[in-house]
Amino acid sequence: MNFNVHSNLAGHHAFLSPSSNAWVNYEEDKLDRVYFAMQEAKRGSELHAFAQMAIKHRIRQVNNRKTLNLYINDAIGFRMIPEQTLYYSENCFGTCDAIAFEKSVLRIHDLKNGKTEASPRQLQVYAALFCLEYRHDPRMIDIQLRIYQNNEVLEIPHEPADILYIMEKIRSLDKRIRHLRMEEMH
Repeated sequence: MNFNVHSNLAGHHAFLSPSSNAWVNYEEDKLDRVYFAMQEAKRGSELHAFAQMAIKHRIRQVNNRKTLNLYINDAIGFRMIPEQTLYYSENCFGTCDAIAFEKSVLRIHDLKNGKTEASPRQLQVYAALFCLEYRHDPRMIDIQLRIYQNNEVLEIPHEPADILYIMEKIRSLDKRIRHLRMEEMH
């Protein structure tokens, strides 16, 4: 049998994919919700890519109090690096939307496009990863965390103890995962 070649589909995934087959049980209203959520996620990825390029090339946006424009303009104003990966180990790393560290001030900004309320914990984990990777004590630096969502800028309150707790959690859970992997190999 000569099978049809679909080289144009390499690397793509169908919405109605056999490997993600929960859709078989969807009613139309559930299908609609899932479809629009996926479209919103795709739009979010595209907006993040646009923001990354605008920040990188220092292209300021119209000052109209819209989420994306606020985020881009603030990141440019604070001379932030977009889409920076922070790494502790192969078990714990992540890419923050925008980051800067200057004069003992760590600034991390997160762009949220969806309607769901963002979790401040994500930004605290980024701060912990930064402190672990670059060996900074969170009690000795000023940490400023912001979420940009729904045309608002939310300052995330935290204490150095919050960051220290997450740092210790990362260390201990990473150690446990490494131990489990070693056991698996024997």
